[in-house]
Amino acid sequence: MKAIFVTGGKQYLVNEGDILYVEKLDNEVNTDVVFDKVLYLNGEIGAPYINGATVTAKVLKHGKQKKIVVFKYKNKTKSSRVKHGHRQPYTKIEIKKIGK
Repeated sequence: MKAIFVTGGKQYLVNEGDILYVEKLDNEVNTDVVFDKVLYLNGEIGAPYINGATVTAKVLKHGKQKKIVVFKYKNKTKSSRVKHGHRQPYTKIEIKKIGK
């Protein structure tokens, strides 16, 4: 079964058993989370969501991605150089069940 669901402002195409990284969720590790905003389910397209369709996943771990450097610079002015680092938090999940 294939499904497209929405979480964290992004859309994910998944099959049962897939492992993926999504925006940080507030659920504890080893608990199940149910996504009910399903856009696509085995050829059926919702308008905007499919009623009664759910994607169930298990939370495997929480973490942060590698650090990226954000450097802002304006030419010919020494006072406008800013360097920031950022690590985006994520949640690793495993898709357990796709159903209606």
